Amino acid sequence: MASNGASPIAPTRASPSPPTLDGSPLMDRNFSPVANGSASPAPQTVSSTDPKLAVQLANEKNIVRRKLTGYVGFANLPNQWHRKSVRKGFNFNVMVVGESGLGKSTLVNTLFNTSLYPPKERKPPSLDISKTVSIQSISADIEENGVRLRLTVVDTPGFGDFINNDESWDPIVKNIEQRFDAYLDAENKINRMNIVDNRIHAVVFFIQPTGHSLKPLDVEVMRKLHTKVNLIPVIAKSDTLTDDEIIAFKQRILADINHHKIKIFEGPRYELDDDETIAENQEIMNKVPFAVVGSNSLVKAPNGGMVRGRSYPWGVIDVDNEEHCDFVKLRQMLIRTHMEELKENTNNALYENYRSEKLHSMGVLQDSSVFKEVNPAVKQEEERSLHEAKLAKMEMEMKMVFQQKVAEKESKLRQSEEELYARHREMKEQLDRQRAELEEKKTRVEQGRPIEEKGKRKGFSLR
Repeated sequence: MASNGASPIAPTRASPSPPTLDGSPLMDRNFSPVANGSASPAPQTVSSTDPKLAVQLANEKNIVRRKLTGYVGFANLPNQWHRKSVRKGFNFNVMVVGESGLGKSTLVNTLFNTSLYPPKERKPPSLDISKTVSIQSISADIEENGVRLRLTVVDTPGFGDFINNDESWDPIVKNIEQRFDAYLDAENKINRMNIVDNRIHAVVFFIQPTGHSLKPLDVEVMRKLHTKVNLIPVIAKSDTLTDDEIIAFKQRILADINHHKIKIFEGPRYELDDDETIAENQEIMNKVPFAVVGSNSLVKAPNGGMVRGRSYPWGVIDVDNEEHCDFVKLRQMLIRTHMEELKENTNNALYENYRSEKLHSMGVLQDSSVFKEVNPAVKQEEERSLHEAKLAKMEMEMKMVFQQKVAEKESKLRQSEEELYARHREMKEQLDRQRAELEEKKTRVEQGRPIEEKGKRKGFSLR
């Protein structure tokens, strides 16, 4: 008996609910428990013109919210996902686009703290210069704290190095589309268990540190790429500019990007993000385009320690110091905080848009009946109607063929009949002439005149 003479009121049922497979009784659909233990009647029916929406609303109405009295175990799902992901490993494909000499290879080596690019050998001057942009791909398996990453860096040597750079972006765009096509082809195969994701997840676009604005080539290339890849603009070798010049240069670049409606990657915001995460993401986005400096060399800092950077007569540039450049923010967005978002946006947005356009251009249309609830009787009636329409069409085609054959036969018979009539007419005229000649000869014989006139010879006629 409850204290204070009050006892909880339990909902009454007409009959006990049947047990489930595990022996526990099913919840009564007419009652929906709430947090305070009371029961409120739930609606019996849900009506909607959209069957899918009706099912969704019905499912929401049938959701039972309860507080657990003990540990169940599904809170361990993130750990299970973590173990599976670590066991499977990760992959990340990044493309670097920019003119030669902007430090693309050095920045990639600095980002991943490894010698992914081997030291380049200086070649002597030569007249044999390639006139096309080539695509070079370098892959490496790197590991950090037991987490394996398959890193692929796609370089574009030769881009922007010619006097005439018209259509120099075509090899880059075609390479990105070929990777999409390869993934689409793998999805359409029977066995889709081990699909290798070679799609480009991010493009780091290097901007020459001119201090003025984007060049027309940069604008055109970014316009061609922003709908197919996650575009991340960076100002290369920013140590050649002062702080004020970098701020003004960033403003001009962002103005050009907004004017030409170029979409660059922005970190997504989630509903459950805390204030610290939101502030961190906003701080990263405030640095776009990133003014970066790359270096794998260790130099002596003024405090006596060794840092990665560059030494100049006026001081030392520390690439890992946020007061010197934006390299730390770029690494944080590209690797530490938004790598999965880059891959997710590539798969769910960029690739899906390309896939839809590709299939639509091939004549593949979405069947609207895929997501409709099908009534067997209505489906059977539709199939019967289609079958009857098909039979009627075949019957009409057979009638048309038959009528065509009959018309051809009638035409041939009519032509033969006309020829017979013409031949009959000719023979009748010939017989009439012969009869007339015989009648004339008979008359001459009866009158005692010669059968042939004098002076008329056989075979000749006198006129």
